[in-house]
Amino acid sequence: MLKYLIAVALFGLVHAQFQSGIVYLFDPTGKSQVTGNVTFTKTPNGIHVEGVVQGLAPGLHGFHVHDLGNIVGGCTATSGHFNPHKKTHGAPEDSIRHVGDLGNIVADQSGVAKIDIVDNVIALNGQNGIIGRGVVVHEKADDLGKGGNKDSLITGNAGGRVACGVIGVICREIFIAFWTTRIYNLNRFDIVRYNGLI
Repeated sequence: MLKYLIAVALFGLVHAQFQSGIVYLFDPTGKSQVTGNVTFTKTPNGIHVEGVVQGLAPGLHGFHVHDLGNIVGGCTATSGHFNPHKKTHGAPEDSIRHVGDLGNIVADQSGVAKIDIVDNVIALNGQNGIIGRGVVVHEKADDLGKGGNKDSLITGNAGGRVACGVIGVICREIFIAFWTTRIYNLNRFDIVRYNGLI
């Protein structure tokens, strides 16, 4: 049954044009209590990024799509910012930026950050496609490439990684995530979690 569902999921991945994605954020090492859920939805104006992250220190936190959908051993396994065009780091509104540069999220005094942005550089398909890649929340503010040093143009000096996850897809009635090998039922969706689908 598992092999059949995986085969169906893979067939869907090959032929689908994704309309939405979803990521669950947490710290795989257990050192941080930060968690969250974020969705990525295709709209006429770009990708609508929406969600909530909790357990943060109040203030700004860098929020990026990273190159690799790998969280085995912790968030550092996601590698650097998703940057297929080999540009320097910048703000979401800059013409020169990494594809994965989504700026900062802002946590209130209770440690909750509500995300509601639209980005017209990331995509769900094609060269800028983010499905299967990592999302990372950083411990510090992203200086948006304006910090005046080398690291600013690479990482935004955003510090350590307090939570991460791998972007899955919602395709018809199949939600495909990427870090375990179990099958669960959730309402009317079959959730296939299979390490290494992409």
